[in-house]
Amino acid sequence: MALWRIRATVDDRPGYLSVLTASLALRSVNILAVQVHTTEGGAVDDFLIDAPDALTEADLRAAVARGRGRDAFVTRAEAQGLADQPSRALALAGRVAHDPDGLGEALISLLDAAEVRWRPEPPPGRPGFDDTHMRLADPLGGSYEVLRPRPAFTPSEFARARALVALAGTIQRRHDEQVTLLLPSGKELTVRPASAGDLDAVRDLHGLPDARLRRLLAPAGGVCLVAENADERIVATASLVVEGDVGELSLLVDAGWRRRGLGTFLLGRLRKWAGRHDLTAVVAHVRSDDVAMLRTLGGICSGADSGMVDVTLAVPADSLSGDGAVLNAGG
Repeated sequence: MALWRIRATVDDRPGYLSVLTASLALRSVNILAVQVHTTEGGAVDDFLIDAPDALTEADLRAAVARGRGRDAFVTRAEAQGLADQPSRALALAGRVAHDPDGLGEALISLLDAAEVRWRPEPPPGRPGFDDTHMRLADPLGGSYEVLRPRPAFTPSEFARARALVALAGTIQRRHDEQVTLLLPSGKELTVRPASAGDLDAVRDLHGLPDARLRRLLAPAGGVCLVAENADERIVATASLVVEGDVGELSLLVDAGWRRRGLGTFLLGRLRKWAGRHDLTAVVAHVRSDDVAMLRTLGGICSGADSGMVDVTLAVPADSLSGDGAVLNAGG
């Protein structure tokens, strides 16, 4: 027995797929996997089959034709083709998550492409595809061109490729947003966007129920930053929840890391984020007796209610630079 891949178009009508599979069965072909791609020209059926050694490519093309298939693409397949397409796509997504720079090779594997080219300019016209070319916009700038002589690209393949490119862009942005903070003491902290995987690490710091911690790590419409030490222990969090054009700030620094400029640095990062996203102000709710935090925030304070003070920070353009400097402020 030998592994083959067959792709053919059939009319998207009830029973037509069964006619094609019956024609293959008459030649003792065992269908191991099948995908159906919906296109304007009909349903494109993609089979991975195990066929008797005596069958040739011409025999398989003839079986497809008798099964009302057209535009047949027939080629020998490798054992790795036994993996179903969703599992294959998930494995490639995991590879890209660990190495976004390997996106080109992942696209080749995902699409069985002949070549992938990256260009610094956006794709000509809108992203899309024809039979042999696929054009994808790179979220970080530029574009990808994917080439495959045969078989023709399908809409579902284009959707998968776009999702993989978007994932790579998200991972790369998160990597670019990670910075190393050198404190006046000489110790270094890594400041990066939070993720759902940080839940266990921030539980002890905040002492909040998990439901609230999840909302803290992924604030609606906003951003959450964490600072971790050399032992990958999270020692501070800073989050911004957006409502309209105002961001609500939450800042917590572990007691052993206060008065080192960390709170001021995180505040600067959030104000810069607020400026990039066209917010007009940042608001924090602080205990009226938390002198260190009030000094770190600065801003305009308004009336206390049950021992709480509202601190409003403007986001002027001139406050969006220099946030990487280490300042000797409390926090």
